[in-house]
Amino acid sequence: MSAPSPFRIPVHDLVRRPGETRDVELDVPAPADLRNAVIGFEEGATIEIDARLESLHDGILVSGSVAGDIVGECVRCLTPVRDELQVEFQELFAYAGESDFDYHVRDDAIDLEQVVRDTVVPALPFQPVCREDCEGLCPECGVRLLDVPGHEHEAPTDPRWAALHGLASDEETSK
Repeated sequence: MSAPSPFRIPVHDLVRRPGETRDVELDVPAPADLRNAVIGFEEGATIEIDARLESLHDGILVSGSVAGDIVGECVRCLTPVRDELQVEFQELFAYAGESDFDYHVRDDAIDLEQVVRDTVVPALPFQPVCREDCEGLCPECGVRLLDVPGHEHEAPTDPRWAALHGLASDEETSK
């Protein structure tokens, strides 16, 4: 038998008691895949969930926020990026078998893991940068352009003139 989900909240005191409310604060470890390709929560990092649970006739309305530190890398220069993320959510957990909602109350409990995932992943930056003015990496040598201001390379020789460039070098060495 697997361990109970840290995102699971017992709601037996709210089930079928319209008008009842309860505030919940959870600090849960982030699952391994709560991220996109370049940024997200590190596995095991603390995610803070503040929620208000409200009993309604057809289920339990959960309104709240998810917050925590996200880590990744700059898409321009590949340096580490750290940021804070806070997003709001509101979802109805319907009573099982009574309606066609995405989330349900099961065994007098709700599990917020999928709600957190559905809220956090789309809110993550698609292309995080270390700084708004990050210039990225030099396409020729790979040096980080913010570290070397004025970085330049000698202009490449046009391949159509390369043979003549070789002749000029030969003349200088024969003198």
